[in-house]
Amino acid sequence: MEPTTTSNQTSLSGARGLTQQLRRMGQVEAPPTLLSDVLCNVDIADRYFSLDTPLGPAYIAYNSHGLSAVKRTESSEEFEEEFRRQFGRRAFSAGEPPATLATELGKELRGEGRAQVRFDLRGLSEFERAVLQKALEIPRGQVRPYAWVAREIGSPKAVRAVGTALGNNPIPIFIPCHRVVRSNGQVGQYGLGGEFNKRTMLQAEGIAWDRWEQLAAGGIRFVGNDRTHVFCFPTCGDALRISDEDIVYFRTEAAATSAGYRPCRACRPAKGA
Repeated sequence: MEPTTTSNQTSLSGARGLTQQLRRMGQVEAPPTLLSDVLCNVDIADRYFSLDTPLGPAYIAYNSHGLSAVKRTESSEEFEEEFRRQFGRRAFSAGEPPATLATELGKELRGEGRAQVRFDLRGLSEFERAVLQKALEIPRGQVRPYAWVAREIGSPKAVRAVGTALGNNPIPIFIPCHRVVRSNGQVGQYGLGGEFNKRTMLQAEGIAWDRWEQLAAGGIRFVGNDRTHVFCFPTCGDALRISDEDIVYFRTEAAATSAGYRPCRACRPAKGA
């Protein structure tokens, strides 16, 4: 009988030890980042950080799909509330951004190359995604008219809808909707603070906006090179290299083509360029 008693005592002792361990587990506090880590890993939350931009500090949100939002708010709490209201999910402070992401965004802001980042556009329509993807093709320091975007995406009559899609761009600055302007020389709408901020972004990229406005006010939409007989938008890189003695001005595509000029293949100022 003694072995059985000893065995029972050992089992009882083991059970008591296990009970104590389970009780201690209930007293353990989860790491403060556990909730955000879990939600972010299952794609129902985003992280965000603050970054200096030409417009001042902005909050940048990202997730496993890429950048998801850029906003300028008075506080992180206000950003979180606006983000939740717009996207229907939470955003948590990341503190410091991932080093690679910060490096790429810094290069973009300094004009050292296009940021090698992805964008989370899951909540947008196919048309809206097409508009924003086309805006990404516009080089830094150049602008294109709304009508150009509409024509490029195969919806030449949807100029107003293009403007709306750009005005609702969830990732301004890095999807450069500020590079799309009106043909009449006005900068047009901008979802990140209006016309003044749009001008600020254009000036930060070195665009001679006064010249664009002056030409547009005079009805000039295109400039041509009398040596090459190519015509461009005034901010096209090729147009900026035309010497004063070789530059020719055109009000319409028809005027340029009837004068024997062909559209630039870089900025594609006309259909079929």
